[in-house]
Amino acid sequence: MNTPGQVRFEVADGIAQIVLDRPDKLNAFTPAMAREITAAFDRADADDGVRVVILTGAGRAFCAGADMSGRGRSTFANTPERLAERADFGTVGGVLRDGGGVVALRIAASVKPVIAAVNGPAVGVGVTMTLPADIRIASDTARFGFVFARRGIVPEAASSWFLPRVVGISQAMEWVATGRIFDAAEAKDGGLVSRVVPAADLLPAARELAAEIAQHTSAVSVALTRRMLWSMLGADSPWEAHKLDSMALAQTGLSKDAQEGVAAFLEKRPPVFADRVADHVDVVPAWPSRPGNVQ
Repeated sequence: MNTPGQVRFEVADGIAQIVLDRPDKLNAFTPAMAREITAAFDRADADDGVRVVILTGAGRAFCAGADMSGRGRSTFANTPERLAERADFGTVGGVLRDGGGVVALRIAASVKPVIAAVNGPAVGVGVTMTLPADIRIASDTARFGFVFARRGIVPEAASSWFLPRVVGISQAMEWVATGRIFDAAEAKDGGLVSRVVPAADLLPAARELAAEIAQHTSAVSVALTRRMLWSMLGADSPWEAHKLDSMALAQTGLSKDAQEGVAAFLEKRPPVFADRVADHVDVVPAWPSRPGNVQ
């Protein structure tokens, strides 16, 4: 099913595809797009039939960054107009939340695994919004840029937390300090993306990977594992992971999916997992998309 606006939401074969859909503007980011992306992730999480989410862009770009058309020098200023159009985002620390952060934290809170299929230029928020995705695949036409220092601002979308964890502090600082545009090969070498494929093969590759998850794994296992891995990035020691592992194993070991997984292995047949994510996902605490200290 398609939704009108700046984002398309489509579901087929257990895979939700969220498409940034302003191709004439290179999918430049707007407050309306932020709302539609978060709404699309809400829909994906609420649908038991969705196993995996693919995030991509329409046309020749993934996302060219913030839409600066018609704003001129005040693009990033908190003008009355800008404040009004983002008022529903809420505030944090007494200031308005940035729209990229609203999107990034919603993606981070996703129950379903997320694959970013970067089909073209991904600049500014166009690249930072992909950092909470679990897997990033790029076409050979993709270009990336953490261009904030060249615009006189700082990185947003919680990327000061995500980027060093994804690529390491040294690589992160090289990219953000220079603000330069770099190609897909450098993105792969630096650990930003896991693979680079020809442009025509990008969505088929993303869908093949998504189908492997959807068809062969327990939805509950994947959802819980996603939360475990991301939440442990900030753990003080492996003992925190050991505690979480033990608690999650104690719960999932009693599940129908665990019984089915063992039976399928012993009987040498594909498993048929039936447990619902909504019934088990609270075993591992969620990352809230809107933390409690945000007002």
